[in-house]
Amino acid sequence: MSYEVLDKIVDSADELRSGADESEKLGRLSDDVAKGLKRSGIIRLLQRKEYGGYEAHPREFAETVMKTGSIYGSAGWVGGIVGVHPWQLAFADPKVQDEVLGGDSDTWQASPYMPGGVAIPVQGGYRMTGRWQFSSGTDHCDWIFLGAMVGGDDGKPLMPPTGLHVILPRSDYEIIDGSWDVVGLRGTGSKDIVVTDAFIPDYRVMKSQEVIDGVAAKEYGVTETLYRMPWSTMFPLGITSATIGICEGVLAAGVDYQRERVGAAGTRIKDDPYVLHALGEAASEIDAARQQLLSNVDRIWDLVDAGQEVDFETRATARRNQIRSAWRAVRAADEVFDRSGGNALRMDNPLQRFWRDAHAGLHHAIHVTSTPYHAAALASLGVDVPAGPLRVMI
Repeated sequence: MSYEVLDKIVDSADELRSGADESEKLGRLSDDVAKGLKRSGIIRLLQRKEYGGYEAHPREFAETVMKTGSIYGSAGWVGGIVGVHPWQLAFADPKVQDEVLGGDSDTWQASPYMPGGVAIPVQGGYRMTGRWQFSSGTDHCDWIFLGAMVGGDDGKPLMPPTGLHVILPRSDYEIIDGSWDVVGLRGTGSKDIVVTDAFIPDYRVMKSQEVIDGVAAKEYGVTETLYRMPWSTMFPLGITSATIGICEGVLAAGVDYQRERVGAAGTRIKDDPYVLHALGEAASEIDAARQQLLSNVDRIWDLVDAGQEVDFETRATARRNQIRSAWRAVRAADEVFDRSGGNALRMDNPLQRFWRDAHAGLHHAIHVTSTPYHAAALASLGVDVPAGPLRVMI
C-alpha cells in the first residue's frame, strides 16, 4: 500500500514543478507544494499505522524521497527530513505520540538535532534556552525535535556531556524569518529556531545516546522491525535519498537539455562522442549511488528483522556507504552540468537549480566524510573505537 504514495508523487509532478519558482522566492515550500506533499502521504510513510501511517519499509521511503527530489529538490529534501521524524516519534513516550498525532495524523514535526540548547533539570522536566540553525520545512510543522545538552544552574553544559532530544510544540519556539538566504535548497525554508526558557516535561525528552543505541525503542517495548532500525541508518536515509534524487534530477534535466543542443564547434551533442561518454558514465554512477544506498538499508533491515545485533562496525560501515553514495552521485552530477554549456547557467534553466540543490545537499553534516570513514576503517581493523567524535552519529 505504501507504493501508493510514490504513485501520488509521480501524479503530482507538474504541481511540484510549477510551485518551485514561488517556493524559491519565498525561501520555503509554497503552501500549495506543502499541501501536495501532505496529500501524497510521504511524511506518513514511516509513521505508525495506529496514527494513520504506513509503517513502510525504509527502502520504499527512500525510493519515494528520491523520486520527489528528482522532480523538485526542496520538496524531496523536506520529504526526506520531515519524513524521518514520525519514525523516531514512534518510540517516544506514548503520551507525546498522542499529543502530536492523536488529533491529526498529518501533523508535521521539524528538527534539527544539533545540540544548540542547554536544558537545565527542574521539577518534572527541564527548562531550555538555545538557538538552532537548519530547521528544514519548519514553517509547515507544528512540533519540533531539538538537540540539547544537559546543563547546570549556570546555564552551561555539564561534564561529561549528556545529549538530549527534546520535543516541543509550536507555541514554545520562534522561527526566525530571514535566516535562510542561501545558494541551494532555497525552498526548504531551513530557518533558525529560538527557544527562550521553555519548560519541557520529562515525557517529551529522549536521551540522544539511548536513541542512537536503540535503548529508547526497547524501553517502550517496540517490537516492529522498522522501529528497531539503528538511528544512524534511518536519520541519514532521508537526507541522502533526497540528495541522490536531486542528482537524478540533474541527469534528467541535462539529458533533456542536450537532446537538440548544438555545441560551440557546431557539432550536435548527439554526434559528440566525448559528451555522450560523460553522460553515460555519469548515469551509471548516479544509478550506482542509488543502488548502494538502497542495498545498504536492505542489509541493515535484514539483520534487524532476523533479530541479530547491529554492532558498531556494521553501523559504521553502513554510514560510510551512505556518505559515499551521496558524494559519488554529486560528483557524477557535476560531469553532467559541466558539459552543458553556458546556457545551463541561466536561471530559467531548471538544470542549474538541480545542480545548486545537489551541492547544498552534500553540505549537510551527515555527509561529512572524515570521522565516519575513520571510524569504519578502525572498526574493520578490529580496533575498539573510543567514545567521542569517532562515534558521533554512528
